[in-house]
Amino acid sequence: MYTLNNKLKKVEPYDPVDGDYRIRLDANESCFNINDELGNKITDAVKKINLNRYPDPLAKEACKAFSGFYGIPDKFVTAGNGSDELISIISSTFLEKGDKILTLSPDFSMYAFYGSLYELKVETIHKGDDLNVSISKVIEYCNNNNVKAVIFSNPCNPTSLGVLREDIIRLVKNVFCLVIIDEAYMDFWNQSILDTVKDFDNLIVLKTCSKAAGLAAIRLGFAVAGEKITSALRAVKSPYNTDAVSQALGTIALSEKELLARKCSEIVSNRKELQNEIIALSKEFPKLGRVYDSVTNFVFIKTPAGKAIYEKLLEKSISIRYMGNYIRITAGTKEENTELIIALKDILEELK
Repeated sequence: MYTLNNKLKKVEPYDPVDGDYRIRLDANESCFNINDELGNKITDAVKKINLNRYPDPLAKEACKAFSGFYGIPDKFVTAGNGSDELISIISSTFLEKGDKILTLSPDFSMYAFYGSLYELKVETIHKGDDLNVSISKVIEYCNNNNVKAVIFSNPCNPTSLGVLREDIIRLVKNVFCLVIIDEAYMDFWNQSILDTVKDFDNLIVLKTCSKAAGLAAIRLGFAVAGEKITSALRAVKSPYNTDAVSQALGTIALSEKELLARKCSEIVSNRKELQNEIIALSKEFPKLGRVYDSVTNFVFIKTPAGKAIYEKLLEKSISIRYMGNYIRITAGTKEENTELIIALKDILEELK
């Protein structure tokens, strides 16, 4: 009888919120559907695709649109089937079995997942109660423990906190290992190091179309790095890793710089209003707990009432993310946020 190997026996599937809920505030998606404004362009582009032909293996048009959007040369850009695939590729090819990869906690769970899957030694620095990152501590750990790569999100999912650009650059300059910075939420802040990749041979910056660009449905992400790393990434990825539909839709969206900037600004405004409302509730209902200062499109809360809040919101057809001692709430539209606050206040009244 065939048996799974030990590492596969321990694997558990990713556990998103499952179900059809009226208001979805659980996955940090954009609350806007760009199909509403770009539907005709999208339809025309899809009609032109030769579905019997393989897609462009390098996704050149999508990479050009990305480079134009962010103002960097496309020679530094590699497209992936979402940034998740790029994390997997980097973990499995730039590192070898037994190499040490450093993660932070709490952070995006897939960094450690892929590290374990590819039989790396996953080591973790646990953040303090304030959830801030000590870059000095990261540098010291990397250099004193033969770490081959360090990976974390900035701003962080799920904490909603960010590390300043100058501190990330200090990290890259002062370690001997590969530094992978996941900037999935950087469009909501202003501390990107994307423009510095040409200056370093040990830096990869990951970007996604799933957040500010509102394209979570199509799975398109990018790795940005110097020419040596980019050449290696393009060599080791699968030949047709991004499909023609994703390439076409990504090209259209990333060419709409003004539209995406307007949507991003509105999302940030909605998050600030939501955060202020939640802070006000925390003062009225201390049981709600600690609200962290967000630089993303979501609000992160440490609360002993997390499970009850999560379950009671689901009863009202509102989904958020429950994470043990924490809950994470994505900013929705103004109308969705208003409904959430009303529901949350009612629940906190019940829990008094």
